[in-house]
Amino acid sequence: MNFDEKYSTIKQYASKELSIIEDKLVSSVNIIEPLNSHLKKFLISPSKRIRSVLPILYTKALGEELSNQQLDLLCAIELVHNASLIHDDIIDESDLRRNKKTINAEFGNKLAVISGDYLLSIAMDIITNLNSKDILEKFISTIRQMCIGEINQNFNRFKIGTIDEYIEKSKNKTAYLFETAFKCCTILGTHSQNMDISGKIGLNIGIAFQIRDDILNLVNTDKSKPVNNDLKDGIYNAPIIYSGSIENYTQGIEKTRDLLNNYIEKAKIQISKLPENEFKKKIYDFLELLIND
Repeated sequence: MNFDEKYSTIKQYASKELSIIEDKLVSSVNIIEPLNSHLKKFLISPSKRIRSVLPILYTKALGEELSNQQLDLLCAIELVHNASLIHDDIIDESDLRRNKKTINAEFGNKLAVISGDYLLSIAMDIITNLNSKDILEKFISTIRQMCIGEINQNFNRFKIGTIDEYIEKSKNKTAYLFETAFKCCTILGTHSQNMDISGKIGLNIGIAFQIRDDILNLVNTDKSKPVNNDLKDGIYNAPIIYSGSIENYTQGIEKTRDLLNNYIEKAKIQISKLPENEFKKKIYDFLELLIND
């Protein structure tokens, strides 16, 4: 089985909650046709929903059923993530996303930018209605860092930076949203004392997820992903940093895998403190997927 097939067996353990989140995503959008239908289809088209699945599994591993507030929170997470994908497609001039025409390909860049901003506005409305200053501040900070990550990446194109700079970029672009999903979901639950631990789990998994994605961008192990796009665009990630060379980046792959394993191990240490149950095991299974598939 490939990654998607193995992951689908993990995702099933959050299927009930994901169905509710997707209903919330559809009902949150209300604009003029035909953009309305296109945006709804985009939001519920086949997606891994990793940023929701893992906090759901974590919460259930603690013995909790997710509340409506927690599901609203994860709906907002999905809206922020999907808004970033719309904006990425504009930047990358992509015509396809999830095997369907992108918003920018269908309606042009102007409406695509506004569509992404529209999803962000819905997300912030949901977060405001949760009536938590801590959660609101965390969301605002995360969206700001996501923007900073993209801006810094643009200005550092065709430059070989340091591993510390690479990790900071990975946090900004990806990991802080994972951290926010875990931490804020925990704040709204009955184990809010665990919010710092859950935040660290989310951050470490998010960094690991980005490292794996960057490896896949250079080595053709996942046929569904484009290869060498980052390299062509002058985005030099960990393998190139470790090798010190664009031409010999393969020499940095092994060290990058070690870096990936390091963050996986950090996450495992925190997850080990959870009660023993099937949901904890599924989080472990996901981490093994990141390492081995």
